[in-house]
This record gives sequence, structure tokens and C-alpha cells, in this order.
Amino acid sequence: MLALKVEKVKKIFPSLNSKGQEVLALDDISLEVNKNEFYSILGHSGCGKTTLLNLIAGFEVPTSGRIECAGKLVNGPGADRSMVFQDYALFPWLTVYDNIAFGLKIKGMGSSEIEKVVTRFAALVGLSQFTGHYPHQLSGGMRQRVSIARALVVDPTVLLMDEPFAALDAQNRGMMQAEMIRILNEESKTVVLVTHSIEEAINLSDVIVVMTRRPGRVKEIIRVPEPRRMVEDTPAYLEIRRQIRDLIAGEHDVSETV
Repeated sequence: MLALKVEKVKKIFPSLNSKGQEVLALDDISLEVNKNEFYSILGHSGCGKTTLLNLIAGFEVPTSGRIECAGKLVNGPGADRSMVFQDYALFPWLTVYDNIAFGLKIKGMGSSEIEKVVTRFAALVGLSQFTGHYPHQLSGGMRQRVSIARALVVDPTVLLMDEPFAALDAQNRGMMQAEMIRILNEESKTVVLVTHSIEEAINLSDVIVVMTRRPGRVKEIIRVPEPRRMVEDTPAYLEIRRQIRDLIAGEHDVSETV
């Protein structure tokens, strides 16, 4: 069953002034994401990865083509898609509990039910002891856990993640990747992740989409042979990493000859 379908999507940004040129950011993007699959999108900076994520979220509108979530046309933001941003995007005046509960209150859920759901998801992300804390009292990794819980708590069809661990140091980034695997093992979900890290994509994904330089097009779609179970430095892991590096490096070589 398809959770997400992107069909022949093109995105053109208008020029900022009368003398400028339009920018073709994305061209002929087509993807089919099955329910409970984890997709990662890789490519050079400026290739349109985040633009594609914003189109799926409904924050932007395609110039042409269409996007469907669970068979319904995406024509704006909706509760069937939630986003985890790189910069956490938490409300600093709200506690962990109230940040997680925010979407449930918008949906009009009763307070007793909200308490049950928030308690469950706070435990899921390992923050049961911190629900009364404010974001400034938490580490970066803990704040991102709050963001993940807030996105999951509304039970979206698709969870969108825009480089959610990029601001963390290498040790915490690795820990958060392991935590993400644990969370997804407990709470199956369709995920689309934008990342610059090849290793992160391999560690987390069922499918990796490698994009060309701008205008962003799908260069290659790679299915990870053992999703979330590949062991680093084994021949299979090194081969898929080499394949992805070669694809991205090939884009770099093309740009230098233009």
C-alpha cells in the first residue's frame, strides 16, 4: 500500500527581481513510498532536497505534477504529515509535556486522553522524567526527542524529517540514530528523511534516493539489502557506501566541467 506518491513534480521559483531568472529547483521527480518504509534523500547542497520535503509537507505548491498522501491530493499542510525540523522548533514557553501535547489540543482531544497519549510517547522517546522541563533545560539531543514525540503523537501517515540530527555532535548523532531505530521498531511509521550523511541514510533506510545537482532530479534509487541491520565496515556496507559516494561524486565531476 502506498503511503506517499510523488508524480512528475516540477518546482520553479520566480526571480526576485525583474532582471533575474527563474530557478528550476526540481524537475520530473517521481517517487512511490510504501507504508512503513523509511526513505532517505541524499544529494549536494542546493539540489532541492528540502524543497521536495516542503512540497510533500504542503508548505510549498508544485509548479506542475502532483503529490498524494494515502491516496489524497496534497494541497496544503495536513495532520497526515508531520515534520521534524533541524532546529527543533519547540515552543520555549511550553514544557516538554505541553510541547508534545500541542497537536493533540489543536485536534480537540480531551485532557484525560491527551495525558494517556503524551505519557506513552514521552516514555517512547525516553523523556518520562522530563515532562515538566522547558526546552532550555534540555540538551540538543533531548530537545530533538521532544520534536520527534510531538510529530509522532498525532499519528501522521508520513513523518518528514529535515536533517534532524545535523546540529548534534558525532557521538550524539550516532546515539540518536540508534534511538530512531528503537522508536521505529516500537512504533511503525512511514518516514522521509533529508540528510547529507551517507552513513545515516544507510543505517536508517529501506530506500535511498540520490538526487542530481540543481535542477534536482532522481539520479538513482537504491534499496538497502538489510534495513537497519547492516553492520559497518562489512563488505556489504562498504559496497553500498561506495556506490552512493560514486553517484554523488559523479555529480561533483559534472559540475566542474560545465
